[in-house]
Amino acid sequence: MKSPNFLIVGVQKAGTTSIYRYLKQHPQVYLSPVKETNFLEKDWEQRIADGNSENSTKINTFEQYCQLFSGVEDEIALGEASPNYLFHYKTAIERIKRYVPDAKLIAVLRNPTERAHSDHLMHIRDAIGSPKVKSLSEQVKFSAHKSFILRKGFYAQQLKHFYEQFDREKIRVYLYEDLCKDSISFMQEMYRFIGVDDTLKPDTSRRAQTAQVPKNQSINRMLRKQNPLRTAVASTLKVFLPEEKRQAIRQSLINLNSADKSHGALSQEERALLVDLYREDILELQELIDRDLSDWLKV
Repeated sequence: MKSPNFLIVGVQKAGTTSIYRYLKQHPQVYLSPVKETNFLEKDWEQRIADGNSENSTKINTFEQYCQLFSGVEDEIALGEASPNYLFHYKTAIERIKRYVPDAKLIAVLRNPTERAHSDHLMHIRDAIGSPKVKSLSEQVKFSAHKSFILRKGFYAQQLKHFYEQFDREKIRVYLYEDLCKDSISFMQEMYRFIGVDDTLKPDTSRRAQTAQVPKNQSINRMLRKQNPLRTAVASTLKVFLPEEKRQAIRQSLINLNSADKSHGALSQEERALLVDLYREDILELQELIDRDLSDWLKV
């Protein structure tokens, strides 16, 4: 059975979807058709053994995981991207060592303040969590230790455990800012690291995602989440319209209720709170990866 020889372990909201697409353009690279398998994140097998029911579409076993790479032909770099592995280092490290101990590890990091803001906007846009999503300033002041959005930004805290458990030569840390400045050079360096031809120039002209925020959150939740009204309307339309047409109408309504992310811009107060929250971790990260991160400390 074939398994990956490189992993993108982090982080969310740092261009991993775009990088996944750029890697797929390389003829010597094979990527799991499932972008975020999350197989190495938790002990799924034990959860099943303990009687916890899991989504049938989840990759629960190593056999299922390897099946994702059954389509490999003559590609030499086999990989997958699950950007929560870094955050879930306590369980992910053990599973990486158990299943793919020789895999090269890639982490793409983004200014944690900007990353948290982007993640927060995604939660609002996709109606994730409770109807009343706490502002970032509320999360910093009252629940920073509970907020996954905020906790994911403590990179040094997470990354140092990977350095302790794996050969440093097998770990490569990239910065999202470098991807934005020169995406082709960025990808060519990544190609070199995973051992494929680094002269290829991927088409990086199309961005994977365009951030938006809803104009009205109540309407947004009604359109995105299952609810009695949406179910009733869908049942009525089902008689007259095919699934594809119904989804197109729903997406059009979502688009009408969406505005550019500038409408959800980070306030000066929130930025100052976030920079202060991450300050010590950023300073530690600078030493850990030997990169100047002073721009991340600017308010």
